[in-house]
Amino acid sequence: MKLNDPFVITISREVGSGGRTVGRKLAQKLGVHYSDKQLIEELERKLAIDSVKIEELRGKKKNWLSDFLEMVAPVPKANTLVGSSEYTQEFTPQVSVKTVFDAEKEILNAIADEGSCVIAGRSGFFVLKDRPNKVDIFITASRENRIQRIRQKQKLSEKMAQEIVDSVDKTRENYVMRYTGQS
Repeated sequence: MKLNDPFVITISREVGSGGRTVGRKLAQKLGVHYSDKQLIEELERKLAIDSVKIEELRGKKKNWLSDFLEMVAPVPKANTLVGSSEYTQEFTPQVSVKTVFDAEKEILNAIADEGSCVIAGRSGFFVLKDRPNKVDIFITASRENRIQRIRQKQKLSEKMAQEIVDSVDKTRENYVMRYTGQS
């Protein structure tokens, strides 16, 4: 690797560990592009669904039967058009977990193609695994510290912060396991 060769640093993190902050500061220090929320915004635009639905899909456990049926016979979903007759419907393919993953791959590769960058989350460590000059970083903290950090940042109760940590941990574990085979 030469000093001016483009590089990619992926930041994987546990919710509440400060990984996003570390990634942003690292990119700033290195003078390169930082991506985390940009990815979500691009996914929302590309898939025409909101981030809550995206995270819901990502958290689905692998189910061989539904995955098989989705692959063999995808079912279109009817959406009533806003501001139109109540009988007018638009049929669009239902967004699946695979659709989300494929869109993430495309977006991550496009970001990495633009030049040196730091990318937080979205399984970048796996999607960009064959890129030259790539470093993967995993940021973690104790469960207690993550809960306290979320409580303070979002001004939540202890119980609510615990629920967020548990829910996001489970969602991320399911998604990463589904596509990478890794915990």
